[in-house]
Amino acid sequence: MAIFSFEAADLFFISRLGDTPLAAVSFTMPVIWLIYGIGIGFEAGAASCVSRAIGRGDQAAARRLTMDTVTLGVLVALSLCLLGQATIGPVFTLLGATPELMPVIDDYMSIWYWVAPLDIALWTSLASIRARGNTLLESKVITAAAILNLLLDPILIFGLFGFPRMEVQGAALATLIATGTMLLFTLGYLHFRLRVYANPIAPLQTILQSWRHMLHIGIPAMMTNAIIPVSSGIVVAMVAAYGVDAVAGFGIAMRIEPIFLIPFYALSAVSSPFFGQNFGSDQFGRLKEARRVISRFCLGFGLALGILLILIARPLTGLFSQSETIQTVAIQYLWIAALSYGAYGLVMSVNASFNGMGRPIPGVVISSCRVIVVFLPLALIGKHFYDLPGLFAATTVSNFLMGAVGFAWLGSQIRQAQTRSPRPTT
Repeated sequence: MAIFSFEAADLFFISRLGDTPLAAVSFTMPVIWLIYGIGIGFEAGAASCVSRAIGRGDQAAARRLTMDTVTLGVLVALSLCLLGQATIGPVFTLLGATPELMPVIDDYMSIWYWVAPLDIALWTSLASIRARGNTLLESKVITAAAILNLLLDPILIFGLFGFPRMEVQGAALATLIATGTMLLFTLGYLHFRLRVYANPIAPLQTILQSWRHMLHIGIPAMMTNAIIPVSSGIVVAMVAAYGVDAVAGFGIAMRIEPIFLIPFYALSAVSSPFFGQNFGSDQFGRLKEARRVISRFCLGFGLALGILLILIARPLTGLFSQSETIQTVAIQYLWIAALSYGAYGLVMSVNASFNGMGRPIPGVVISSCRVIVVFLPLALIGKHFYDLPGLFAATTVSNFLMGAVGFAWLGSQIRQAQTRSPRPTT
């Protein structure tokens, strides 16, 4: 909840500046999520590798993997930051941003890009703690960062208490300050109190071995998570054909949706280390039970959550904009997609479970098929015949179909691993 409140809080205060800043920041969503997807890849690699090392009882390897993964993640994120700064114009023009929106987008992203290396360092470090079974510390750190961002947003956006009025730049700067502050605390606490980092200076061969081990999971996880924002970018370009207000409405829906997906993001976050530790110790009975629990929770709770969102979609979208056109687009998307959130949660948890077991390829295949094979063709067909509602309906169909495929595939992989295991299991 804390992670996604960053974007929701920013958009809430930015919406008070008018529809133009709201639409401009909505165009940044696919790019931000693409970078987040790469960060989640490093996080998934750390969680999987460290949890399996913990399952084997190898604490030294767990510390080495933690240190080397954070280092590589920061190096990659800095490269993305510099590349992003140099390509703001062509990237957002390609997404369909109009010339009058480009100065606002540049103001926001020229600061936000510097959040990327801080986020990846923070998330990867906290993933190594989650891999050890400690989720409470991660919750406290991210919640503190979210509260700090929430406090700084109105001060920097509107220029309260003597600060200059920075508008969208203030929203990005608030995120940068909040993330940087909590990163400094996390690095100090994990190093001096919990001793989770190895010495950063090590033989090059040792570091490269850690990187290869982590990237075996990390690269497929990055591909899996990058597919979604790339498809979102395509959808934004499709929606842009209906006008700036349509993009703003879709942007509001994309900020609301992750808040209602929080239970499933949380479930997927713990699925990876849970499957990693128990796979590392050949506890296949626990893996089978976890698969059953995950599917029942996702589908049952997801249905209840979807019905709730349908009921409150109108007043919820009204918090961000009073424009009838903008609200209509946001409500249409939420009404159509909400009932499939449980199925999407199942897809996320299944992919995380595969990563935890050290088998990332099924997750890549599932996510690729969900977007490329199912969603995009249906989106084009739906948009042609039913305009925006048809485009949005493609999301619902693809979630249900690939959720079923992922559930069956995970069961098959657990049974195969149990058959090959040399040790008796309970």
